[in-house]
Formats: sequence, C-alpha cells, structure tokens
Amino acid sequence: MATTVRPTPSAGAGHAKRFPIYLAGEWVESDSPLAVRNPFDGEIVGITFQASREQLEQAILAARGAARIMRAMPVYERVALLQAVATGLKARRDEVARLIVREAGKPIREAEVETDRGVFTLETAAEEAKRIAGDVIPLDLLPSSKGRFGIVRRFPIGPVAGISPFNFPLNLALHKLAPALAAGNPIVLKPPSKDPLTMLLVAEILDGAGVPKGAVSVLPMDREVGDVMVGDERFKLLSFTGSPDVGWDMKRRAGAKPVVLELGGNAGVIVDEAADLDFAVKRVAFGAFAYAGQVCISVQRAFVHERVYDRFRDGLVAAAEAIKMGDPLDRTTELGPMIDDKAVGRTEAWVTQAAGEGGRVLTGGAAEGRFFRPTVIENAPPESFVCSREAFAPLVTLARVKSFGEAIRRVNDSDYGLQAGVFTDNLERSLVAFEEIESGGVIVNDVPTYRIDHMPYGGVKASGLGREGVRYAIEDMTEPRLMVVNRLESEAVTID
Repeated sequence: MATTVRPTPSAGAGHAKRFPIYLAGEWVESDSPLAVRNPFDGEIVGITFQASREQLEQAILAARGAARIMRAMPVYERVALLQAVATGLKARRDEVARLIVREAGKPIREAEVETDRGVFTLETAAEEAKRIAGDVIPLDLLPSSKGRFGIVRRFPIGPVAGISPFNFPLNLALHKLAPALAAGNPIVLKPPSKDPLTMLLVAEILDGAGVPKGAVSVLPMDREVGDVMVGDERFKLLSFTGSPDVGWDMKRRAGAKPVVLELGGNAGVIVDEAADLDFAVKRVAFGAFAYAGQVCISVQRAFVHERVYDRFRDGLVAAAEAIKMGDPLDRTTELGPMIDDKAVGRTEAWVTQAAGEGGRVLTGGAAEGRFFRPTVIENAPPESFVCSREAFAPLVTLARVKSFGEAIRRVNDSDYGLQAGVFTDNLERSLVAFEEIESGGVIVNDVPTYRIDHMPYGGVKASGLGREGVRYAIEDMTEPRLMVVNRLESEAVTID
C-alpha cells in the first residue's frame, strides 16, 4: 500500500535522499525501491520508487478527472502556471544542474545549459499558450453553401502519456510536459529509470506552483508497467523519445491513439571544399563528443570533400585528442562517463567490429572504466554498424567524397533522417542540400547537433513521426474542431 510522504533526506543507503514519486498531486512510495547511481563513481544519488500497476491506474483515473479541469482552465491561468514553474526552475538552477550531473554523468557546463533550456522551454510554452489560434473560413464557395461560414477551434486532446529518455532528463521531459499543460491537457510522465530524480525535483516545483491535482504525475516504472501506458486507450496521445526499435514497436501497440516519436539516428555532416575548415573541425568535434555522444543528433558520419579531407581529418583527430575527460562536476571536464557499463561495452564491440571490417581507428577506440575515449574512424564500410545504425557513443566516422552530390547521396544512404549538417560558403549548394537531403532538418554551417527549443524538431524515415518544439507539440496535443454556421435568410436583420 502506498503511503503519502514528502521528499526528505534519509539515513538509508548511505544517507541518500529519498525521492517519493509524484502521483496526481500526492507524494507516495511503493514496494519497489529504485537506487539511482552516479555513472561517474557509482555512489547512490538518491532512492526513489517504481510505480506499481495499481499506482499507474490511480494516475490514469486522476488524469481523466483532471482533463475537465484543464480543459476549462482559462488561458491566463495556464500561462501563469507555466511562468511560475519557469521561475521556480530558474531559482533552483544550480541544484537542478548538479542533480543532472550526479545522476546522468553530464558535465556541469552542459547540465547548466540544459537547465537554462528547460526554463526557456517553459517560458516558450507560456507564450505559445496565448497563440493557440483557429480559423474563420468561408464556405459559400458553391451556390448550395450560400450563407454559410466555418469556425475552427483547437481543443485539448485529453490525457497524454509521455515517455522521456535519459540523455536530457530535464529538457526532453519538459518538451512533453510543458506543451501538454499549455494546451490544457493532463499528463502522466514516465521519466528514465537511469535518472528519474531530476523530474521528481521538477514535480516539487510544479506542486508548489499550484498545478491542479491529477494534472501531472511523474512515475518511474519498470518496462512491464510502462508498457501498460502504451496500449491504454484512455490516453489520447503517446509521446515517446528513445530508440527506434522501441519506438516503432510502441506505435504498433498504441492502438488508435496518435503517436509522436522522436527516435534518433546516425546524423550526417557534409564538409564542402568551400567551407571554413577550422570552424567545421571545432563544431564537428563538439557535435560528435558532447555528452559522450549520447545525443540523438550527435554527429556520427562526416563526408568530406577530397580536396580538404586530409586537413579536416588531421584537425579533427587533434581536437579529439585534446578533449579532457574526468569528473563531470569539474568545470574543465569536456567528456564525462557513459551512462552505464553496457553502453561502454557495446561501443567497444562496435569499434572493434568496424576495424575488422576495414575501418581505421585514427584515435580513441578504447574504454577506460565507464569512459570511452573520443574516437575517430575512417573508411569504415557503409554497412558497418558505426555507419549504418545509431551508435549513441563518442565516435565519428569519416569518408572522403569527390563531389557535393556524392556527399548528399551518402548522407541519404541511411534508414534514418533526423537532422543533417552542411558546411559550405556556397549558397546554391546550401539550397540544394535543403531540397535533396532526406531529414527533418538541414543545418547550414553547423552540426546537426544544433537545436533551440521552439524550432520544429523531428525526423523522417526510421527517425520518427511528428515534430517536437513547443508550438508543434501543441498542434499534436490539440484537435481541430469545426463549427458550421448557416445564416438563414428568414432570420436576416435589416439595418436602416
């Protein structure tokens, strides 16, 4: 039986803080404690709990009840709620950033950026809540429709099921929660089991801001309980960010509800002969190795024109070898640990496989505990795992190309298409890349790792379905409804 408690420090598990789960406005525990460990040193960061099937059912019932409250909430109240949460997150910026570092292994400077982006996401949602517009459309386009016009309004879709990943435990979860609240929907959020504490801390902020009871639940769950969310028809939308295999399986099991999938890929970059090479090297090094490559739009494949290939390759290798690995709380650290030992082991296996298939490891390629050295590989065959699948690791592959057209074809030779980057000073080639590259976004003179939180973000092919970015998520989380008005001639009013 669940008990209602508040988050307080505990003497258990090495005096680790206990983080009760947030169930429809109540702080509860379960019979399944979850110890969250620091990827850097293995110490327990905190103890939380995995929600039971019965607790999930309580959250769903509460969300259904809160749907009426949220639907009737006027815009100014939604705006005020989101602004209050943004203010609360800003006030606790350092605390949140340090928690991200400790439970996700993200270097402190990157964790601070994520926290600032989380504030921006909430503030943007508050602004977009003011702009959920409809249309007035003429219908008298045929004689049979004389006197008729239409009004289109967007209405909240209803309870949302959100499932967020470990790599951005704050901001990618807020990309589900913030637009849901802006649109007037309740949400049940399943944060990642590796680092759920950040969003439980945010739940404290939400609770303090006065979010209606039942409108938000933040429930860590095991896979079995989480799967119930996917097929439950009481949820009116499923929003998932994670691996392609898991995401597409969820879509098959989701039933009739709409599904939004952001599923990552093996992002490609083109380095044209007409490019600022020093800048391209700097940005590709960032894009490949930020957060140990555990980013959906991490640079994984670089196609470099043969005229500049050697200079680019040598510069990138030097940049990789200069990256400082170490304690994520050290402000000079650029690359921290991977999320767990399994991630390290499979990365090492993939690099070894690529070398056996003819690829040349120019630098890195080896694990040091839970760290994996920044790795640059050239001439790996296109069918190699490190080229054809999502590695989610601090590695990048290089390939020499003879023309810009060949580079575009090589980028498109992939099952994925989330974002791509193009470095060139040639405007015409930029426009061709925009038209021809098969991806959700083309970033000119920067890496595909670039994102700001109000832009449409999502992929094509195996990389996903739908778009995130607050305004675009709101569109998925609302339903357009048409009212047709027929002005009867018999009721016409004559104005003298």
